[in-house]
Amino acid sequence: MLEVRVVPNEITDNAAISACEKGSQVQWQLALNSVRLMPDVRLVPNEITYSAAISSCGKGGQWQLALNLLSLMPAVRLVPNEITYIVAVSACENGGQWQLALSLLSLMPDVRVVPNVITYNAPISACKKAGQWQLALDLLSHMPAARVVPNEITYNAAISACEQSYEIERGLQLLWESKERGGSLSVGLTE
Repeated sequence: MLEVRVVPNEITDNAAISACEKGSQVQWQLALNSVRLMPDVRLVPNEITYSAAISSCGKGGQWQLALNLLSLMPAVRLVPNEITYIVAVSACENGGQWQLALSLLSLMPDVRVVPNVITYNAPISACKKAGQWQLALDLLSHMPAARVVPNEITYNAAISACEQSYEIERGLQLLWESKERGGSLSVGLTE
């Protein structure tokens, strides 16, 4: 851009950082480097910048770096928002860090971020991967109190958690519960 005398701005940098997470190979290193270099070209990273970089790190399997970026936001006077927490929780889920995913979910109301179905789905999926079927079902049962409506992804993850732990009867109960709510699932419980 500079060679053709086009001045980069926050939008172009955020787009470039977001592009780092796309494609066949996640370029989380480039995303981090872009965030680090923004002040050198007189650009100020914002919530979108950090969300894109956190997502890139998470998709690249760098959950520690994703959480580090999240923790750095207050130091640069940025308040993490719903999207920032969604990508951070997803980074923990991708890294198999179900405890951290649960911690982030529980921290959200303290920082005035309202959890949604996506921020519940990632920890439920992480619990499923870790064989923590009881915690997955606990999360599902807490969603109505948080005024969050479970969707097909929520039920699929919870049912799969039951299946993996040979809690087939509980999985079937969830299947019927989702059907009563009008859901359509594509799970196959073993007999």
